[in-house]
Amino acid sequence: MRQVIITLLGTGTSQGVPMIGCECSVCKSSDRRDRRLRSSVLIETDTTTVVIDTGPDFRYQMLRAGVKKLDAVILTHEHYDHVAGLDDIRAFNKIRKGDIDVYAEKRVLTELEHNLHYAFAKDKYPGVPSIRNIVIDESVVFSVSDIVITPIRVLHHRLPVMSFRIGDFAYITDTNSIPDKSFEMLAGVKVLVINALRIKPHISHFSLSEALDVIQKLKPERAILTHISHRLGLHKEVNDSLPKRVELGYDGMQIKL
Repeated sequence: MRQVIITLLGTGTSQGVPMIGCECSVCKSSDRRDRRLRSSVLIETDTTTVVIDTGPDFRYQMLRAGVKKLDAVILTHEHYDHVAGLDDIRAFNKIRKGDIDVYAEKRVLTELEHNLHYAFAKDKYPGVPSIRNIVIDESVVFSVSDIVITPIRVLHHRLPVMSFRIGDFAYITDTNSIPDKSFEMLAGVKVLVINALRIKPHISHFSLSEALDVIQKLKPERAILTHISHRLGLHKEVNDSLPKRVELGYDGMQIKL
């Protein structure tokens, strides 16, 4: 069976950790696990490399992880902290001598075409990103080479967002609500990465207790928390307090499937 390697490129929230100007204990921490870039995931097999979300830190994340090729980008939704780095796929256009496929819902792709209008212009300026948009739909399985992916609907307050399942692995970010049908599609997941913004409730993200409730319902063999703000607390202290088989993610963490 082929091996799939998942790398958490970023585990932070929209402003990252440390936050600009903040003097809290988390933002001043010397523990590298408390330094969080914007949330993104790298998925690799022997032949295929895919990234979920390209936030403002995308360029540095690619350099830090030593990524030399990219076959596709998959987007959860259109918020800036998940798409702002897409312009930097230009380097991968040059490496592969062609387009980069970007998979997302039609609404998200329409927003991209507006914000990155120069990449979709009829007469393109030399060197702009070369993107091939591919529409994905809720619950409809698609493949990027040998990686088979199932989009699963979740809600970011009122905004529909995609989460993704790849075999026994699922990635859920930017959500505070999972519909019943989506819970059914997540049944049997062995490794779950899910957002847990902070201790207190939030209008559009799971709090720590809410994320733990989802984990308790799905009962994965391993659960990893991501999209974390400085308000969750110090990595070591929070991690030590978590239930068995639940852990805080950190930038650079790898999961082998």
